[in-house]
Amino acid sequence: MHLKRQVLSPLAASLAALCLGACATAQPPTSQSALVVRHAAVAQAAPAAAAPGAAPGQPALVASAAKDAAWPTPEGMSAELFYRIMLGNVALQRGEPTLAARAFYEAAKEARDADLARRAAEIAVRTRQRDVAEASAKLWLELDPSAKRASEIIAAAQSGTFASGGGDVDIDNIEARLRDAIAEAVAAKHNAPELFLQLNRALADKTDRLTTFRIVQDLAKPYPDIAEAQFALALAAANTDLKSVTMQATATQAIDRALALKPDWDRAALLKSEILANTSRASAIAYLEAFTKAHPASKPGFTALAQLYVEDKRPGEARAIFERLAHDNPDQREYTFAIGALSFQMKDWPRAESVFNELEAAHYGENGVVELYLAQIAEEQKHYDEAIARYKAVPEGERNWIAQLRIGVVMAKKGDLAGARKYLDDLPAVTIDQRVEVRQTEAQILRDANDNPGAYAVLTKALTEHPDSPELLYDYAMVAEKLDKIDESESKLKRLVELKPDDAQALNALGYTLVDRSKRLDEGYALIERALKIAPDDAFILDSMGWALFRMGRLDDSIAFLQRALAGRADPEIAAHLGEVLWAKGEQGRARDVWRAQLKTTPDNPVLLETVKRFSP
Repeated sequence: MHLKRQVLSPLAASLAALCLGACATAQPPTSQSALVVRHAAVAQAAPAAAAPGAAPGQPALVASAAKDAAWPTPEGMSAELFYRIMLGNVALQRGEPTLAARAFYEAAKEARDADLARRAAEIAVRTRQRDVAEASAKLWLELDPSAKRASEIIAAAQSGTFASGGGDVDIDNIEARLRDAIAEAVAAKHNAPELFLQLNRALADKTDRLTTFRIVQDLAKPYPDIAEAQFALALAAANTDLKSVTMQATATQAIDRALALKPDWDRAALLKSEILANTSRASAIAYLEAFTKAHPASKPGFTALAQLYVEDKRPGEARAIFERLAHDNPDQREYTFAIGALSFQMKDWPRAESVFNELEAAHYGENGVVELYLAQIAEEQKHYDEAIARYKAVPEGERNWIAQLRIGVVMAKKGDLAGARKYLDDLPAVTIDQRVEVRQTEAQILRDANDNPGAYAVLTKALTEHPDSPELLYDYAMVAEKLDKIDESESKLKRLVELKPDDAQALNALGYTLVDRSKRLDEGYALIERALKIAPDDAFILDSMGWALFRMGRLDDSIAFLQRALAGRADPEIAAHLGEVLWAKGEQGRARDVWRAQLKTTPDNPVLLETVKRFSP
């Protein structure tokens, strides 16, 4: 077994963000700390906005989401993380900072990224969201203990000096004024629908979600025949907790009433699909398929359906939607971009290259994003000289640094390992992050060349210069494990946990190491259990729990966790684990089926191949 590669390197994370989630080349794993330095790029090509006021915590039905092919890739950004970042950016573009702050906060929690937490906190401060500001600032300070601004925000929130509407606001007075305004608008037949559509946003920074729901429920009650009133009620219920049977029922009943009054209302259809997706993605897909069939001109409906196809790992169907949209709207190149990104994920290199060449000729896209895609496409096809030339063509800016690192990787792939290392040494790495990324990249190309001792030497030297770099600590632990230096691996992971005690990935890495490479099963299990409480849907942590349970002899429980993990992320190492446990349980046929299915998409993964060979020589 091995120490699992659970998190993104700065290089891979940056590619995931800058290529909008569609660059699938595996890179050295470590924290996602570099992810959101470039996260604003993901809003570049949104063909339409998310459903305004979409329920925080629910998958945002952003019109452009499918363009980024954001289902989990071998080392890419997760779908949920991508959609939260996308939702935050689109919400800002639409002037909905309340929704944006919450979206960025949720993304920051998943990515464990200080930049995202900072952005969430600052937006929340400006829009007087005390709870969100305090939570975001606490996360920001946890991830970056030197952030003085985060401490200031926390102190203001806790001292009562924070300018939020949550404390001394006269809710009864606000409700009375809103009731009077709505009654006047209804009587005058003027602007009442718009007032209802603004209710949730108007109340969001003045009170908590349950109070908002109560107010909206009271205000909407006299107007059962105004679709917007029912929409507002459905949204208020969805914003509370759709895990509540009562709120789920209220939201469903209200949105169905809104759609009965306005059957072709895109915005209501998107909210209904989100409500459905909370319990069943299949139901949401079926609903949107029916809605778009009945309303073939609904671009938001089709793009929301495409997103759900992406989440359901049906990229071909998602691409077909964008092919249609691009045909019908040739001047809206964001649909063409979606086709290219989905083609990239599907490894349809000729189609992807054709699309991105077209976009490059049209000068479409944020600075360097199309050029970076084209370079990746050449690299994936092993056209290494062309890939290097294309990486060199990436214009100055943040993507240029990624391209420069990538040139070193491609040189190594061509067989010029010495030249690649010299090239990386000569790169003008200015910041500490850049210097760390250079050393990580050098170590990775050595590992790819099966020179783990060389990678170990590089990382050892790098850690003398940056002893508390979480990224280097993690990479060092991985290489030490490969060299059977288990004590050193454990030591570095313990230091990582000391630096980031609430980091789910750090806890999981140490826990998995203890479970897999020592007899301290209970200790490892406890660490994984802590990680799972922080990130209950993380596929790799679910995999670790499954493996721990297997080592403890609890085969049925192990299979349940591993099946959940594989359903969330089609990773070859998870498939290797699931097959091994099934085999141990006597279900050799099912084990072979799992391995065979995964080998179709990742035929060269060494862990999967070793497992298959061990049990089916």
